[in-house]
Amino acid sequence: MTDQASATESGTPETPDIPGKPTSASRTTLSHIMTHNDTNLLGTVHGGVIMKLVDDAAGAVAGRHSGGPAVTASMDEMAFLEPVRVGDLVHVKAQVNWTGRTSMEVGVRVLAERWNESAPPTHVGSAYLVFTAVDADGRPRRVPPVLPETEQDERRWQEAQIRRTHRLARRRAIVELREKRAAEGFED
Repeated sequence: MTDQASATESGTPETPDIPGKPTSASRTTLSHIMTHNDTNLLGTVHGGVIMKLVDDAAGAVAGRHSGGPAVTASMDEMAFLEPVRVGDLVHVKAQVNWTGRTSMEVGVRVLAERWNESAPPTHVGSAYLVFTAVDADGRPRRVPPVLPETEQDERRWQEAQIRRTHRLARRRAIVELREKRAAEGFED
């Protein structure tokens, strides 16, 4: 069940439907050349630098899709597959995979290539982030549904629903455990 369906079923007043947007409408690529300022103690690019680029690209996509400000609600997963080095041209590709009533999952793929070579880019990382669209007062606001355009977009949409189900189940389990421990007199 999507956020949009559950909002109506839970008694939230209905608002006019917002027209959907295709995945291609907000898809973007952010490119950045890595310098010595980006390195960690091992001489490779610091994971936090890559994560910032991921968050920047995902935020741009979320803002484009929602038509206004959106804030990072969570980063489900960030997988680093290969090291990134000084002189690498990093391409961060992002798109909205799924939308709820006020939230969006953005999938991000990170590629790296040597700035002075013509070899194909290497897939160096992937991430999934959840953004919430906010109004001028910082309150959540409705977002347009995402309209998958390709079979790959449809697969991403379905996988995003699975990740959402797991996020919600994990959150419920943690809350229940904390409530149980509090009832037993444990302080965390």
